[in-house]
Formats: sequence, structure tokens, C-alpha cells
Amino acid sequence: MTVYLVGAGPGDADLLTVRAARLLGEADVVVRDRLVDESVMDFVNPEAQIVDVGKAPGDSSSQESINELLVSLAHRYETVVRLKGGDPFVFGRGGEELLALHEAGVACDVVPGLSSALAGPLAAGIPVTHRGVSRGVTIVSARGAHGDATDFRSLANPELSLVILMGVEYRRTIALQLIEGGLSAGTPVAVVEQAWTGQQRTTRGALEDLANFDVRPPAIIVVGGVASFALRSLHLFDVALL
Repeated sequence: MTVYLVGAGPGDADLLTVRAARLLGEADVVVRDRLVDESVMDFVNPEAQIVDVGKAPGDSSSQESINELLVSLAHRYETVVRLKGGDPFVFGRGGEELLALHEAGVACDVVPGLSSALAGPLAAGIPVTHRGVSRGVTIVSARGAHGDATDFRSLANPELSLVILMGVEYRRTIALQLIEGGLSAGTPVAVVEQAWTGQQRTTRGALEDLANFDVRPPAIIVVGGVASFALRSLHLFDVALL
């Protein structure tokens, strides 16, 4: 019995790794997250049991119950795939699940996936680093594990790109704190909604206007000079507010 923590990538099934696609075809049971694109599910063994543990606002499975479910399934099935959007270890709680399985004596293996933190901006033609514009990238969640807010004032660095996950609800605070921390109000910002899906939409503008963006989760916020880039158009629905 083995549980595989598999990254589904940021959206389109074409971005699955070869190993992820193979394991989905061999799985006895697949425990999936809400943000896994439906195109990915086409690779699942048609005889496999599918368990949906997607976390949606107001109606979610607790992490503890998911951990217990994985341990239980591992004792009943030979191959269990825990399918998570993006990469399981970039704000995907993959580490928590890995530790829980190890503590229960369950064999576990990891299959990385393309993280939406990097691939999401690229879908809109935004490189998170670019020579002469950004010398590095900071990836952060807008909220911590216990709901504590991230202090964005400490992340205001004009030499770095800032990629914010799960931040749409807090975009007003994000903008205010980054400006308080020293970023120019005119710093370019882009919000990429539902990257690498048929519903992808990108809104671009200035940091001072971020609070007024008409955007919905799931989305990625990019702050910094690179946010004005559109190196290639993968899904042509951009809204420019500059």
C-alpha cells in the first residue's frame, strides 16, 4: 500500500508530469482537491473510486479529517493518489499529509507538480523574474494557517516580484500595506484568475487601484515591474486599467 501525493499542476491537463498521468491511470482511489481542473480527471483509471475533499469557503473538509481518510484508505487499497492542485508543497499542505502518513506507518511518495505561483503568472505572459526588472521573487499567502494576516509592509521591495496566493479577499489591505512599506502607488499589478483554464482572465493596473479590481478567486496577484509584461498571449482576455 502506498499513498502518492501528486501535484496536478496549475490547470490544463497538458501540464501534468508524465509520472502523475501514469499514477492516475493506475490508482485504485483518487482523493482530489476542489481546484484540480476537470481535464486532469480524464487520466484517472475509470474503475477508481474518486473522493472529493475540496475546501470551499463555508463548506470544507478539515485537514485532520483528510489525514485520517488517507490513512484509512491506505489500509484498504494498494494505490492511493492524493491529487492536489499545483504543487503539493507550495501552500498545499503536502508536508502535513506526508508527516501524518509517516506517523501512521503508511508508505508515501511525492510527485511534484507545476506550482501555480510560478506557472500562473506565466500563463498571462508574466515572468516572475526578468533581468533589469526583478532580481528575485517572493511567494506568500495572504493568510497564515490560523487566519493570521501577513504583514505586507515587510514585503515591500521594488527589486523583487511579489506573488500572492489566496489574496483576492484582502487586496485592499495588501495595497495599503505595500504602499506604507515603501512601494510606489504606481507599481504595476496583475491579477490572473483561473490560470491555464478556459476561464482565464487577467486584470492589470496600478497598486493604488488593486482594491477596485473586479476579480474573483481562485486568482494570483503579481506585484512589481514584471506585472506589466505580456510576453506571450496564452488566453487573450486581459483587462488593462492603467
